[in-house]
Amino acid sequence: MGHKTHDKSGRLSRRDFIKTSTAVSLAALGSGASKVFAAGSEKIRYGIIGFGGRASGAASNAVFADPAVEIVAAADMFDDHIDKSLNKLRNGSQWVTKIPSEKLKITKDTRFTGFDAYKKLLECDVDVVILASSPGFRPRHLKACVEAGKHIFMEKPVAVDPVGVHSIIASCEKAKEKGLTVVAGTMKRHDPSYIEIMERIHGGAIGELVAGQCYYNTGLLWIHPRRPEWSDMEWQIRNWYYLTWLSGDHIVEQHIHNIDALNWAFNGHPVKCLGVGGREVRTDPKWGNIYDHFTTEFEYANGARVMSMCRQTDGCSDRMSERVVGTKGVAILERREIQGENAYKYEAERVDPYIQEHKDLIESMRQGKAVNEGQQVAESTLTAVMGRMSAYTGRELKWDWVMNASKLDLMPEKLEFGDLPVRPVAVPGQTQLV
Repeated sequence: MGHKTHDKSGRLSRRDFIKTSTAVSLAALGSGASKVFAAGSEKIRYGIIGFGGRASGAASNAVFADPAVEIVAAADMFDDHIDKSLNKLRNGSQWVTKIPSEKLKITKDTRFTGFDAYKKLLECDVDVVILASSPGFRPRHLKACVEAGKHIFMEKPVAVDPVGVHSIIASCEKAKEKGLTVVAGTMKRHDPSYIEIMERIHGGAIGELVAGQCYYNTGLLWIHPRRPEWSDMEWQIRNWYYLTWLSGDHIVEQHIHNIDALNWAFNGHPVKCLGVGGREVRTDPKWGNIYDHFTTEFEYANGARVMSMCRQTDGCSDRMSERVVGTKGVAILERREIQGENAYKYEAERVDPYIQEHKDLIESMRQGKAVNEGQQVAESTLTAVMGRMSAYTGRELKWDWVMNASKLDLMPEKLEFGDLPVRPVAVPGQTQLV
């Protein structure tokens, strides 16, 4: 799963990289992609759908990935979100590196708000679209981007339910037909140090894989207290993290990074899982309807079992890591280290994977060789969704059922500002499996 994008020093290593405006590949000419880009000449115009904190970070990453990048359009549900993110890009913040003013070309005519803002952005002259809205909207936004013929960087996770995952897979297949690049925000897959360790695992360095563990145990995140003028819908979208229909719950939205790493190591998705979880600390209704902790056992095709744990609670020990156990050794992924018969430690200079993923996206455009990470990120998203569904219902679940039989679709029937009751918190043994 995935593709090698670097040599062992972390440098880009594809031999047929197009370096002049005349070096256009035959693949690009026949792909249906709207444009072929030459290194160092033509501008690459980025638009952003969902202009929040991660989007402003991704925009900054893209600008520092390549001198041709310009940020030219933005769409978000709320105007104040756009103002806040523009301020971060102009001045910098804790998580966003300031970009040169000449790279930020969003005007009053290229900023859009509301439920249909993404449609208006896609009418603009943009080459690449960053999809960073609440994950519940990702399937419809991706579908629209592909139909509009845009190259795409989409943040993880890419859906919150099986229906959304099916939509993502279908859109990514259509993107392949049109020669469009789709890069996902699972940035570890663009990190040369992770790539090196994974190649060693797949090459047999730790023998047959027999077990694994992954963790994302951390503290509480942000929350926006409700204001009297906000409708139910506005409050939920502004506090999207705490509504399952918008975020998928934190096992999906956050823990997917670690789950994706284990799927990568095992070269595929699990075949079944059994999960538990609940709300022990975040019990107030202001926290929406998500859990604050999960523990899930995933079983892979070879019979190996992986223990997954995630928690968002202040005052507790944090752990964000992955570990893969084999018959000849152990790979400790976050330390880029193998212990055992074929001991190894990655010592080369680190590369910023958040910037590298945009370098890889732009390189694929210049080569005229589309990269498509849709299947792998869809499978990792569904792995996390399966874990949540198991914990919510108390049922052991098989991948084949979740992928092929589940009809779960969490999107509200109407997308409009107004009344929208919060769905009840899931109760294992009582919540229906759909």
